[in-house]
Amino acid sequence: MKQSVIFWSGGKDSALALYRAQQDPEIEIKALICTLNKEYCRISMHGIREEILDIQVAEIGIPLIKMWVPNEPTNASYEGVLREVYQQLKRDGIDTVIFGDIFLEDLRAYREQILKEAGLNGYFPLWQKSTGSLIKEFIHLGFKTVTCCISTTCLDENWLGKEINTQFIQDLPLHVDACGENGEFHTFCFAGPIFKSPITCHLGERRFSPLAIKTKEQEKQTGFWYIDII
Repeated sequence: MKQSVIFWSGGKDSALALYRAQQDPEIEIKALICTLNKEYCRISMHGIREEILDIQVAEIGIPLIKMWVPNEPTNASYEGVLREVYQQLKRDGIDTVIFGDIFLEDLRAYREQILKEAGLNGYFPLWQKSTGSLIKEFIHLGFKTVTCCISTTCLDENWLGKEINTQFIQDLPLHVDACGENGEFHTFCFAGPIFKSPITCHLGERRFSPLAIKTKEQEKQTGFWYIDII
């Protein structure tokens, strides 16, 4: 039996990875690990409040490890925190860390290098599966999720706060991955087979976080739209 933890973002990919791992008789999941922004007390990249995360995890019923990182951490600061967490996991008898990555080869290689240094193994239950098939499976299983963050390089603000369903997938522009694997959008999962009960939540305030990108022609302001889940 592999004593395992899973990296948890609160979104659809980690939810489906958790579901699949729970179906594996050789996997015992001891905890979820979530990376949170120390300054804002929100899930990194997804922008979900810590208190909403706590409600979500309570409905899953698996202990949560909170990995606190600085706002806009450097690679060195992030890796320092991550290595400390891995060392503690190793001392606690954990041997396997689960991720919801699908096809980003460089990200998987990066994860596996740091895992190897810590004497841990990686497990990727969604790896190299068709993202179109994965999102259909996600919907078929009864998961429900909404977009909580979108990148304006790929989508406009109108895609924010949308529930991911068959219509959502059909309407996506062709250049956007069905699972947002390239960072086009992030999600918050509020119902599905991993939860004891659906989470009652509402959409709150929207905010824009700009990111200046210089092109040959001009400096174009792009960034991320976030919506508060309350």
